[in-house]
Amino acid sequence: MAQPIMAKATAVWLVDNTTISFKQIADFVGMHELEVQGIADGDVAQGVKGFDPIANNQLTQDEIDAAQESPTHKLQLKFNAAAQGEEKRRGPRYTPLSKRQDRPASILWLVKFHPELSDAQISKLVGTTKPTIQAIRERTHWNISNIQPIDPVALGLCKQSELDAVVQKAAAKKAADAPVMSDDERRKLVSTEQSLGMDAEPKIPTAIEGLETFTLSGDTEADSKEEEEASAGDFSDAESFFNLPEGTRDDDEDEDEEKAGKSAG
Repeated sequence: MAQPIMAKATAVWLVDNTTISFKQIADFVGMHELEVQGIADGDVAQGVKGFDPIANNQLTQDEIDAAQESPTHKLQLKFNAAAQGEEKRRGPRYTPLSKRQDRPASILWLVKFHPELSDAQISKLVGTTKPTIQAIRERTHWNISNIQPIDPVALGLCKQSELDAVVQKAAAKKAADAPVMSDDERRKLVSTEQSLGMDAEPKIPTAIEGLETFTLSGDTEADSKEEEEASAGDFSDAESFFNLPEGTRDDDEDEDEEKAGKSAG
């Protein structure tokens, strides 16, 4: 519900010049009923001069008469065509003098850690101007060498909820403005199941000299041991253990027979 201008002064005038109930006046001017009662008792708004709502085109006499006759009647603000479309203008955020020297540090922090934020968003968040933001982005600020990035929330220049909301909005806009992938790029994409089932690709070191014999295999020692064991042969039985050449046993038997014949002759 729209409220009258100079609400407290209007309430003072209605209390002094009408018999409208405190509840009706409180609803009209946007105050608490006890506060209006305090105005009537002289405890509130001492020294405030009443503001005539009839003379200032906010109420009509008929509206006041209807409210005086019926305690349940709600006062309605008079329609003023000249006031239509007039909204409260919102300028840049006000920054206390004691904190204005901290704004460059907060701007540098936002530019460094949240590059997706636009100049307008940063300006609205910490209450600064676009030329200052541009100078810090381009590092042409007169004091850029002495500025250290500091979180604007820690400096008290904005709330964490406000910063989070602006960052989320900027991230959503960035994602919406991202270029559309071509058919070839889309074909290269694989599902999560496929990517999890893939073997890890070996990482080849870069910019390293003197590793001409570098190998990607991590089991070189194990492979060499297996090769040595294979070349040594299988010694699971006695014959393979002694590794006797073929025909050796027959030659020994022939020599034994010859020796036995000579001894007998």
